[in-house]
Amino acid sequence: MSAETPAASGQFARRRLQFRAWRGTRPFWAGLFVMLGGLPIAYFPYAHLQVGHLTLAMATTAGAGSLIIGVLLVVLGFSLWFQKHVRTFAGVAAILLALVSIPVSNLGGFLIGFLLAMVGGALAVSWAPGAPPEPQALQDVAQGEGGAPAGAAPYEAAPHESASYYETAPQESAPHESADGASEPNDLSGTSPVNNGANGRHSAG
Repeated sequence: MSAETPAASGQFARRRLQFRAWRGTRPFWAGLFVMLGGLPIAYFPYAHLQVGHLTLAMATTAGAGSLIIGVLLVVLGFSLWFQKHVRTFAGVAAILLALVSIPVSNLGGFLIGFLLAMVGGALAVSWAPGAPPEPQALQDVAQGEGGAPAGAAPYEAAPHESASYYETAPQESAPHESADGASEPNDLSGTSPVNNGANGRHSAG
């Protein structure tokens, strides 16, 4: 296994993605069907069919007309690829040429070119460019792929989760501490609930 294999594979994948993006912005299949339909229409009137020792010439007096129809269909197919704004005109013209090829070019290239041109013309007329993605949808995709969107404020912890909360929170003085900060022993042996600071509760033991 050579060292150039991963690079070639990555380049092939990149070219394939570029071709897919290019194909998605134009009526690619419509142009392909129209071009394929023009080939048999232009070929069969000039072909010779060999049946054993018998040579059957399929050339007709309208051979020049068949060649013109086939060439026009190929040109319309390329126009659908590189001039997508003429897709409606090209689609209608392909359908009309396919209908004309039935009496002119051996039933439209034995119905092969006729059907291909008709399907390609119908696809060209019905094709419409896709709507661009909305900014909100792009933002949702970015959030789904990379977490928080770019430029968003960092996550702020709740007040009770912050470490500074415990540092700055006021400390409540215990019931047995005096106002000046000196702690007094909590003697629960006495009977006066006022003097021992037990808030009226006696120790059970």
